[in-house]
Amino acid sequence: MQTWQMQEAKARLSEVVKRAEAEGPQDITLHGHSVAVMLSRAEFDRLAGTGESLVAFMRRSPLYGLDDVRLDRDKSPPRELAL
Repeated sequence: MQTWQMQEAKARLSEVVKRAEAEGPQDITLHGHSVAVMLSRAEFDRLAGTGESLVAFMRRSPLYGLDDVRLDRDKSPPRELAL
């Protein structure tokens, strides 16, 4: 990951954005500490997920709409607690 000092990142923002797209995340530091990471839009979307709701996800399940789904509970005794 390329590291940029804040002043340099501000002065060369166009290059930082292009490198984020071509090479991956770009680290931005302030006073020697990492404070931000520039990502491409594609990478952000991948990390953020699909944006699909939980309800929509569950409706895509092959079990959706089945009335006879049987879920058996494990009847083994609980583990002992260490005191």
